Amino acid sequence: MNITYASKADHAYIVEKDRHIHPTLVETKIKEKEIYILWEDEARIGWMRYGYFWDNTPFMNMIWIDEPFRGRGSGQRVVQYWENEMKKKGFDTVMTSTQSDESAQHFYRGIGYVDAGALLLDTQPLEIILMKKIEGVIVEGE
Repeated sequence: MNITYASKADHAYIVEKDRHIHPTLVETKIKEKEIYILWEDEARIGWMRYGYFWDNTPFMNMIWIDEPFRGRGSGQRVVQYWENEMKKKGFDTVMTSTQSDESAQHFYRGIGYVDAGALLLDTQPLEIILMKKIEGVIVEGE
């Protein structure tokens, strides 16, 4: 699996597949290099998108891996890649969230994320906020 920044060529793919981002924001996220595309050979198999909580803490908004490619470590690899990139940019903490009825909470806890709070919306299950200190992440070239 390869990981690249999304480019203009990925715009239609992202808009079609990622139903959790307003289509007008995709171009900006691509320009800001806040979307990664996951590749298997020449085919896109998923993406990871992030932003910044309170405009100062990297916050992973979405990971998606197509069903046939799940369970092969791709999710863990893209999270590690992102953590390394955030470490290179000088950050020591990253965040993410997941709904309490989703199994992703176990994935995140398994790779070192800890519960940091929750958000309760009237129409959705509890949203669990998770964070991780990344001081120990090994950055390539160090």
